[in-house]
Amino acid sequence: MNARSTVSLVGDTGRGNEAAILNAALEAFGAKGFHGASMRDVARGAGTSLSNLYNYFPSKSRLLAEVLRHANDELVTRLHVAVDEAGDDAAPRMREAVRAYVRFVVDHQLAMVVSTNEVRYLAGEDRERLVVDRDATQAVFEDIVAQGAASGEFRTPHPADAARTVLSALAGVAQWYRPDGRLSRGQLAEQQARYALALLESPLAR
Repeated sequence: MNARSTVSLVGDTGRGNEAAILNAALEAFGAKGFHGASMRDVARGAGTSLSNLYNYFPSKSRLLAEVLRHANDELVTRLHVAVDEAGDDAAPRMREAVRAYVRFVVDHQLAMVVSTNEVRYLAGEDRERLVVDRDATQAVFEDIVAQGAASGEFRTPHPADAARTVLSALAGVAQWYRPDGRLSRGQLAEQQARYALALLESPLAR
């Protein structure tokens, strides 16, 4: 896989080498996929023993779930900070939410690719928790679109579909973005924000 995260997904958690394990798991899942990566691969990448790895995570599924939870938690945090700082109007809030999402994708591209490609291997409680987390991410955009549609800032006659389309486009950036591409991090964020506002039929897209 060519995509690489530019920033470690998990910082120091205060729990020994848990952060090293989660970052190693991300690299292993990104390189080999969920089925191809082994717990031994993760332990080796984290510089720890296999028995110590199992002290932290009892299964590979739980390890994947925790990696994806950390990714979604940081994404949601960035979105809320960006939206809160954007003021009260829907269009600026959408612009900043999209920018924050794109910056997260650039910083943690590998995490986004793993989240898209490997989530199907989660089941039961692990999957249910992730669905709740992803619903929180989706709600940020749905709430802004609903606000803009009600106020007249967004003229699309299909606000619910438009919100889903914006999210799908943003998630797709991780599949094609390349650090050596023609657009800088900021330019890419601005481009996607303009696309989103155009889709919502906002005058600010012009």
